[in-house]
Amino acid sequence: MNIKEIEPTTQYINGSIYEEDLSIVIDELVNLDFKEINDGKERIVRKRKILNSINNYNTNSQEIYNWLINNQKSSNSIYLLGYFNYNGIEIDNNMQKAYELYQKAAELENDVARIELANMCIDGEGSDVDYEKAFKLINELVKKECLCAIVLLGYCYEKGIGTNVDEQKAFELYQKGADLGSSSGLNNLGGCYNNGVGTDVDMQKAFEFYQKAAILGNDFAQYNLALMYENGDGIEQDMAQAIYWYEKSAEQGDPDALNKLNFLKKNKFF
Repeated sequence: MNIKEIEPTTQYINGSIYEEDLSIVIDELVNLDFKEINDGKERIVRKRKILNSINNYNTNSQEIYNWLINNQKSSNSIYLLGYFNYNGIEIDNNMQKAYELYQKAAELENDVARIELANMCIDGEGSDVDYEKAFKLINELVKKECLCAIVLLGYCYEKGIGTNVDEQKAFELYQKGADLGSSSGLNNLGGCYNNGVGTDVDMQKAFEFYQKAAILGNDFAQYNLALMYENGDGIEQDMAQAIYWYEKSAEQGDPDALNKLNFLKKNKFF
């Protein structure tokens, strides 16, 4: 990922961290976020990880935010300010501002900004839906073998985002992502076998890929695995395992898993 240096100063902040050290913290936080995206972690999990990391650096989110406002010189600082706006850290959620900052950082060839901007274009956050722009951004990252972009490109081919639907191509990209260790690739590959996308339905293989992704901490896969255990799809029904994996998914904030647990509790399954 593109990281630009910031000229250090000797200013001391709150008696805890030098300003030149804070510029290093910014780079490390952005690198951490990009790693979490490539690992298939969801936004709520990534935000929690970022906030915990900030505390571990002997600083706080307000101090980081104040520094970012006054130091918009590198693509990483521009991206992270966008991240704060998107996630409502020390400021109200502002999707339009986040979009603008991600766009600016992406123009400076910041890879994590590119993937986040692509996601915003797909979801229509901060601006109108723009599938063509998203598809272009994703392809730029795929050329660099960006893991999360490989899987997201598969999703584009599966759903026809910025391109024609090509389920075989989607399957191949999910397979590539899975082979490279992407939990999202593994989960989506499980979905292909579950639903016959680009391949024949094979519930045993669906179970195997969901299980691999769930063990890696993918909350969607944990939910899908729990659903298979609950319904006995491709595996013997096991409500204890279903509840276990619903709980794992719910711990990461998955709303469907939370609803499932409430339903199961209401009906006295546990």
